[in-house]
Amino acid sequence: MKKNILFVVNPISGDLDKSELIEAVEEFATTNHFDLEVYETTGKNDQKEIQSIYKEYNPERIIVAGGDGTIKMVAEAVEEYDVIIGILPAGSANGLSVDLNLPQGIEENLKIAFLSHYIEMDMICINGKKSIHLSDLGLNANLVKNYEQSDVRGFWGYALQAFTTLKESEDPFVATISANNKTVEHTARMIVIANSQKYGTGVIINPNGAMNDGKFELVILKSLDLLLIGKIITGNMPIDSEDIVIISTDKAEIKTDYPVNFQIDGEYCGAQTSLEIHILHKQMKIAVP
Repeated sequence: MKKNILFVVNPISGDLDKSELIEAVEEFATTNHFDLEVYETTGKNDQKEIQSIYKEYNPERIIVAGGDGTIKMVAEAVEEYDVIIGILPAGSANGLSVDLNLPQGIEENLKIAFLSHYIEMDMICINGKKSIHLSDLGLNANLVKNYEQSDVRGFWGYALQAFTTLKESEDPFVATISANNKTVEHTARMIVIANSQKYGTGVIINPNGAMNDGKFELVILKSLDLLLIGKIITGNMPIDSEDIVIISTDKAEIKTDYPVNFQIDGEYCGAQTSLEIHILHKQMKIAVP
């Protein structure tokens, strides 16, 4: 009996043409005797559409071609169901696939997405919204906001906005953080709420993070001079630095002294003064190498 697979593709993610990718997926499914249903996202009612296809089709896996935002949308749509999600990285933000060490080549990725084993991965709930990867307050969220408003996409778009964002960066904010039955206060340029280790660029921000340990980390960057930024970007995160504090916990509250820009998984979420955060343990099954 053939196994059903649902293939969800975001046609506009990462400004990449997906026609070759769709052909490769269809060919792989045929060769390996899977029944494939293809759904292209539209940005309107995608979750409901995916849920109704799921109920009708009952796929054993859902393969997602898109960035972190598309993966999160699919995971939320099917969170009540027992289904494995396979990833084909094809977005402007592919942080999760970088963290899962998914290969670059399409052939290897197809084998993992369709056939490989899986891990049960945590998600983080922040003010009622879900995060699968990395969210943050401060400098990087400013960058995400500027990037969303700019016309230049891809690496150079980020590089350009990084320069602008650093030049225009606001004053540090004061954060009051309650976690692990303690309340501490830090002056910070950026606070990362991390379910994993790396940004999509490969930059390691949370060296001891694991996506299935029932915990998340708050990485507090107290000062962000160019030297520290250079170290983080080259992957030499200085853990013993006095400028970096890491708190590992399963729930936390952050309050800031003025509204600070905030982003979840590469999507700008406005300026916030209060974040309620808790872990959602083993929320999704993800195919891994």
